[in-house]
Amino acid sequence: MADEQPMGPVSYLVVEFPGSKMTGEGFPILVDLVNRGLIRVLDLRFITKDFDGQTRGVDLSDIDRDGQFDLAIFEGASSGLMDESDFADASSVIEPGSSAGILIFENRWAAPFVDALRRGDAELVAAGYIPQDLLIASLDATEPARS
Repeated sequence: MADEQPMGPVSYLVVEFPGSKMTGEGFPILVDLVNRGLIRVLDLRFITKDFDGQTRGVDLSDIDRDGQFDLAIFEGASSGLMDESDFADASSVIEPGSSAGILIFENRWAAPFVDALRRGDAELVAAGYIPQDLLIASLDATEPARS
């Protein structure tokens, strides 16, 4: 393991597409992040939640139904990290009639930092995200009142 490249923190995102409407607008940005070496996609899966609450996987080919294979660069992106419990967890946070993308990715940009910490006998023991709605509300609450 010592001769392997250092690994950055691994994160996940669950992105809901209300009404299962996927425009594909974010895909080029995701590809750019990968191409610039900022992230490495470990797993990318899509699910849809029927109105009766049943969840099923969605094929990555033609995700936005425009007749083109949208995510060829990510075909086969499966590290095996995701299992049925992850799909159930993702399903629990999306509305019926919606779809979601589940992305597990390595933060390659942070790998040198984490490696330096480890060489100094430190360990990254927790990481997380602050939901944007909560962050914006908190920032709004600390702004001075405008007259």
